[in-house]
Amino acid sequence: MKLMHSPASPFVRKVMVTLIETGQLDDVERVNVATSPIATDAELASANPVGKIPALIRENGPTLYDSRVICRFLDARAEAGLYPEKRIWDTLTLEATADGLTDAAVAIVYEERFRPKEHVSMDWIEGQWAKVSRALDALETRWMSHLNGPLDMGQIAVGCGLGYLDFRHDVRSWRTGREGLSAWFEKFGQRESMLSTKPG
Repeated sequence: MKLMHSPASPFVRKVMVTLIETGQLDDVERVNVATSPIATDAELASANPVGKIPALIRENGPTLYDSRVICRFLDARAEAGLYPEKRIWDTLTLEATADGLTDAAVAIVYEERFRPKEHVSMDWIEGQWAKVSRALDALETRWMSHLNGPLDMGQIAVGCGLGYLDFRHDVRSWRTGREGLSAWFEKFGQRESMLSTKPG
């Protein structure tokens, strides 16, 4: 299998952490891709018509894309139990919360990086950050018991999302007022899968 890949992407990191946690890292060749919302890499576009990473090219079967699809496939392939049946709806909702947080954080970066400076909308940026902030508050107030439970895909998604906030939005000081989530991430971030995929 081949993974269309960029190490700075939090969604690629989510797949990489899953590969490591499920013992499948050596089964996948990583293909670095330089792409953007306004200039899609041709090889990536042929694998994923939406033009987004990650995309997992399989030997048999169509290419898989969207990190949630890829991670679900990898979990099933390894029978790793990262989507536990007894907690499936909680796990999926936590993963969706983390991915929504990450989507909004990435959208801020795109607004600042790819839109002409005179057209950048601070109102739009703050609207995206409001989504991030609400998701962080939900994690702090509703999800700490789940986060402190057995490893699952919700935790991996949250860990990669928070890591992206540190990487691209550290000036926002997301930890302020969220001591439980901050303490959880401090511990979760020490997992080998997280340390070895930390963007530089």
